[in-house]
Amino acid sequence: MTATAGRLTAADIGGPLGERATLVQFSTAFCAPCRATRRVLGEVAAMVRGVAHVEIDAEDRLDLVRRLAVEKTPTVLVLDGGGAVVRRAAGQPRKADVIAALGAAVGP
Repeated sequence: MTATAGRLTAADIGGPLGERATLVQFSTAFCAPCRATRRVLGEVAAMVRGVAHVEIDAEDRLDLVRRLAVEKTPTVLVLDGGGAVVRRAAGQPRKADVIAALGAAVGP
C-alpha cells in the first residue's frame, strides 16, 4: 500500500467514517478479487476497534472514481479518523498489508 493525499467525508463515501480509521473499497459487480477483498477488509475492521469498512460500487460513483483516479478494482483507500487518505492500493490486498496500513492511519 502506498501513501497518498486527500480527504474524504462520510457524504463522499456514503457511510460513516470509523472513529479511528476507515477502509474504503472500490468494487464492481463482476470483480472476483473484490469479493475476497471484501472478506479481508471486513475481518480486519471487525478485529480493530473504531475501524469501519465501506464498499463503494465504482460504476455508481464515477464522480468519486474520477476524483480519486481509481483505475481498477478493487482499489482500497485507508483513511485516518479525520478522513485523510493515508494509504492506497490497487488489487487484492494481503491481510498483513491492510493491518500494517492501519497502523499508519491510527498511529501509536
